[in-house]
This record gives sequence, structure tokens and C-alpha cells, in this order.
Amino acid sequence: MQAFIEPPGSIPLFLKIGLWISKRLTGRDLLPGRLLAWYPKAAIGSGVLEALVAHQDKLLDKRILKLVRIRTSFLLACPFCIDMNAYDHDAFGITAREMDALRRQDITGVETFSIRERIAMDYAARISGAALLFEEDFIARLKRHFSEREIVILASTAAQVNYWARLLQALGVPPAGFSAQCSIDSTNRNHDN
Repeated sequence: MQAFIEPPGSIPLFLKIGLWISKRLTGRDLLPGRLLAWYPKAAIGSGVLEALVAHQDKLLDKRILKLVRIRTSFLLACPFCIDMNAYDHDAFGITAREMDALRRQDITGVETFSIRERIAMDYAARISGAALLFEEDFIARLKRHFSEREIVILASTAAQVNYWARLLQALGVPPAGFSAQCSIDSTNRNHDN
């Protein structure tokens, strides 16, 4: 599978440095950065967004943020995002049963998700919907379980995955091969959760 377009033949030096850093961090020459070289401002903005997104916080552990990223990736049916965000999920304590629930987009029957994890993933689903709906009772529950800082981190994490999912799908970017076992079931693309 190939992207809709090819990377430019010539990439500016300052972007090559960013691509080199990306390759050192991921171990792969990722196609999105090379495609964004067609419009360097988009490449820089996307790089800054990626560099500054929260991967942990003193109150939000890595697992909850990983769950938000994976949930959002599956909801948006983004093969590259699923591949990238589901990679190494077991290192975050995410079990095969939990991954299956995330893949099927039905987390209701999984008792191992904490109340905070469930609310965070519900919030991510609401952020990822076509219409953003935040009922008062949900916001009250969110505020009962998360601080203002945590809410901003959760919202920006889900929004960041939304950005990448929409950008990468619009360019036809295929998975990079991080998580071969975490493919999307194309018959189950429910965006209304």
C-alpha cells in the first residue's frame, strides 16, 4: 500500500534534521514527515505538536494516556495511528483482552479498566465524534475524577491523535509496521461512540 502522493525529491536541510531525529526515536524512516516536506510550515507545526504532547504526567500515568491514544486511533479507523499507538501496549499493562475490546470499540464489559480509564476513554470518544457532544452529567463526572490540568492533557492527547488520523488518512499513509497484530477490522468502524 502506498500513500496518495510521493515525497518531494528535495527536502530542506532543517527538515532533514527533524526526519533524522524522528528516525532515531522510532527506528524507522517515517513517511508522514517526508510527505509534509511539500509544505515545510505543516511539517514544522506537526513536529512541534508531536514533540510537546504529553506521554506522562505526575497525575496521569502512561497507561491512561496510551489507552486514550489507542481508543482514539481505533475510533477514527486510522491504520497508521493504530499501528503507532498500539505498539508495545503490553509494556503499559494493557492486556490482550483490553486490546480486543478497544479494537471492537466496546469497552463496557472489561472490568480491568478503572473508572478513570473508562471516563478518559469516553472523553476521547466524544472528542473524536463527528459532532462534539458533552452533556452536563458527563462533564460533572469528568470533573469529579480529573483535575483541570488532567482534563486539558486528556483533551489535547485525543485531539492530537485526531489531527494525525485525519491528516494521515487524507494523504493515504499506510501503517509503518510497528504493530502488525493490531490491524483494524474494516467492518467495524463505528464513529458514534
